[in-house]
Amino acid sequence: MNIKEMLQMVDHWVFAETDQHLDDLQKTIIEEISQGKTYKQIADLYGYHENYVGDESRKLFKILSEKLGENINKQNFGWTFERVTDNFQGFNFVNGNLNLCHNNQTSNNNNNSNYHKQKSNFYDLTFAPQILKFYNRETELKKLNNYIFNQNIRLISVLGLSGIGKTYLVKRFVDLNLENFEVIIWKSLKYPESLDLLIDEILNICQIEIKPNNNKLNQLFDIFSNKKCLIILDDVQNIFIKGDFAGKYKPEYQNYQDFLTRITETEHQSNLILISQEECDQMCCLDEELYPVNCLELFGLNNIEILRNMGLKDEDSWLNLINLYEGNPFYLKSIGLLIKKNYDGYVADFLAENSSTGILPVNNITILPVNNITILPVNNITILPVITTQMQSHFKTIFNNLSSIEQAMVLQLSKFNQPITREDLRQSLNLNSVDFNNGLQSLQQRYLVTKIKKDKIMFNLSPVFREYLINIVVG
Repeated sequence: MNIKEMLQMVDHWVFAETDQHLDDLQKTIIEEISQGKTYKQIADLYGYHENYVGDESRKLFKILSEKLGENINKQNFGWTFERVTDNFQGFNFVNGNLNLCHNNQTSNNNNNSNYHKQKSNFYDLTFAPQILKFYNRETELKKLNNYIFNQNIRLISVLGLSGIGKTYLVKRFVDLNLENFEVIIWKSLKYPESLDLLIDEILNICQIEIKPNNNKLNQLFDIFSNKKCLIILDDVQNIFIKGDFAGKYKPEYQNYQDFLTRITETEHQSNLILISQEECDQMCCLDEELYPVNCLELFGLNNIEILRNMGLKDEDSWLNLINLYEGNPFYLKSIGLLIKKNYDGYVADFLAENSSTGILPVNNITILPVNNITILPVNNITILPVITTQMQSHFKTIFNNLSSIEQAMVLQLSKFNQPITREDLRQSLNLNSVDFNNGLQSLQQRYLVTKIKKDKIMFNLSPVFREYLINIVVG
């Protein structure tokens, strides 16, 4: 049995017991425990507290022990699971649910038959993340609810920097609204497939026969019209061209553009949510009264609870760390692991060592963003973010995906210690008006540059990305 099959079986049993699918940590535990990793090794690898990994593992083992009729623990998990599941002749999915074929074939078929008579909805959420903790996104959840159930917005984009929490927000919405949809299908475009194959998969999940002479797209929109469907497409940025302005489709995925346009122009009762790191033309609309399109943009969280399970110390300094890393959960997880390794979890020591003076009062300090750099007003201490190797790899991908014009613009922006006006930025670059304006717009569509409305319109480069550019790309 390979790891994918193992995850599918465990996911099935956990969902039957808890009504929740496996989350990323639980999947990681299954994968690593099956390879002989200890709780401490898993915790160190992925930035969790060892006790937290142990608690989650024991919850899984309890469910599996009850389902398989044997005592399962971390020592015997791999071989016991393999031996016991040999009693199953195979498994398959119907309506997004795992059907197990036991040796006692008749009894099992009767149970499956009764189960599927009770369940008429079509859900495919097998590899969508499970949410263990949900932090401070209630406003965004209310917006999603309003877009879908009050305004009937048919095309919704959830946008923001990688790691900001887009996928978790959408999954939380799905978990809270399962009963409100007849069809829910979650697809990832991390390794994108053609629109034709995507439509085939959706029709198969809905048990619709694909007829050779019929237009499959018309069949799909028949479903959208007759059923309340929710389709989620994650990692949409992967169908866009690398090295060009944001939101430009690769030639082989150009028909996605027509598909998204048809979603908005055709009357139906269903909704499509796009999750992306960059915005394309179909994701926004200047006249929302005429076209059912809306965007939900996510920015950083200002909540120390996102550090709670990392095993860090100096809680009074956590908010300082969050502000320094723009409230981005991905950045915080990466830097939290570094602090655990190099500073034994002491956040205040990390902040002190990376301040301009090396002196940092621990308590009652508020970090304020001034001049595009995080400034401590006490003793005029400046703290600059440390860029971990994980962040470097992440930012390298982002930088390489930019067009040459955007690369020139962010490198120029990194030289300024404060937000800059459009006019001043234009004067510092040797670009014509068309390239300059397209580049500036594209950087905003990627959420690397933000617009600040003061007496004048100013533009600000992401501080953490700026530090990467200064120290890694330029330095």
